[in-house]
Amino acid sequence: MFRKPRIRTALVTAGVLVTAAVGTAGVSAATSGGDAKAYAQPAQPAQPAKPAKPAKPAKEEIAALFDGWNEALQTNDPEKVAARYAEDAVLLPTASPEIRTDRAGIVDYFEHFMKGKPTGEKVRSVINVLDRNSAIDAGIYKFHLTDAKTGKCRTVEARYTYEYEKRDGKWLIVNHHSSVLPPAS
Repeated sequence: MFRKPRIRTALVTAGVLVTAAVGTAGVSAATSGGDAKAYAQPAQPAQPAKPAKPAKPAKEEIAALFDGWNEALQTNDPEKVAARYAEDAVLLPTASPEIRTDRAGIVDYFEHFMKGKPTGEKVRSVINVLDRNSAIDAGIYKFHLTDAKTGKCRTVEARYTYEYEKRDGKWLIVNHHSSVLPPAS
């Protein structure tokens, strides 16, 4: 919000400094009787303004990461879902008491979870963009699951937290916690 005026201010300040340096050298040459070598310092080229930091991603960009995860989930390919997680990711899943801390564990979880043909939908999402390479998406989502034996559908509401990091230009899940929403008291 304040970045553009700051850049403009820096450029104007740099221009004034260069103009002042050139003007000072000219005045020194004129008052020294023409012996500018004795008093004038060569004008230093202005240092280029530092490039602006890349902007933080928009909340919509972070929200869309869930959509990509949900699409991967619906392929019924646990490897595609696991590919959305960093190699060192931690998964605390909804339907398992086991903490998953490596690719094999994450794949194993989704092999079992996908038997219910899950589709997810967010109910409420709170996104916090920390910087240009990290963000947190927390809230409540629903999973619609189908029993493989009976074909009966059920819905499970859960709390979730996704922690994302951008690594080598790609957004990855580094921490994912999901727990069944307790009944209202």
